[in-house]
Amino acid sequence: MNRIFAIALNTFREAMRDKLLYAILIFACLLILSAWGIGQLSMHEELRITKDVGLGGISVFGVILAIFAGVNLVYKEIERKTLYAFIPKPIHRWQFVLGKYLGLVLTLTAQVALMSVVLWITMAVQGWSPDGVMVRAVLLLYVQVLLVTAIAVFFSTFSTPYLSGLFTAGIFIIGRSTPDLRALILARFKDSPSTASALNWAIQVLPDLHLFFVSGGLVNGVPASIHAGSYVSWAYVAGATGYGLGYSACVLALAIFLFSRRDFV
Repeated sequence: MNRIFAIALNTFREAMRDKLLYAILIFACLLILSAWGIGQLSMHEELRITKDVGLGGISVFGVILAIFAGVNLVYKEIERKTLYAFIPKPIHRWQFVLGKYLGLVLTLTAQVALMSVVLWITMAVQGWSPDGVMVRAVLLLYVQVLLVTAIAVFFSTFSTPYLSGLFTAGIFIIGRSTPDLRALILARFKDSPSTASALNWAIQVLPDLHLFFVSGGLVNGVPASIHAGSYVSWAYVAGATGYGLGYSACVLALAIFLFSRRDFV
């Protein structure tokens, strides 16, 4: 475990020195702060706009940060030839991958926390009082970031950063559109049950990222909104978190399997 923590800490230190990550983070914070100015143009909807823009910013930029950091996991080590220094040492490859992932998790945890604090301060200036709704909303987005990071790490073990980024972004877009895709398949292939079943099975294999951003949609047939008392419960958050962490564990297991079979000589 000490080896994993050492790799994680080293990864965290390296990531925190990355200027591009800081640039993305600063832009995200500026977007959240700009929601206050945008809200001033509305008719008594300042807080609503701030919540929507803020959570949207955390979701999108959190995923961008996760993709950028995750797809470069192995590539940078190979490019700088530092990976070859790890292989002869008594460090298993699974420890290397897991340590790198945990280091990224520490980095992204700090960045999501900072964006959340900026959002909450902006809302507090507008008269918002802390409540469990926003905590649940941010927690779901955080789990989404952890899952997307695991997917990016998975692709980074066998592909280039460019392709890994494209694959991860594609899965994110599909995962966020799961309900719409299911409805489209049902309508488009209603006369071909076998095709509809195959496509639905494919969607089931991919992560259902819509679980982590439910405001404005339906949960078990009931509208969910961060602006009303009908938002998801803690039980839902626990279930979605379990799904996200379980899916991440499976993806990391595949990443470790592929990385352990890769030849770097």
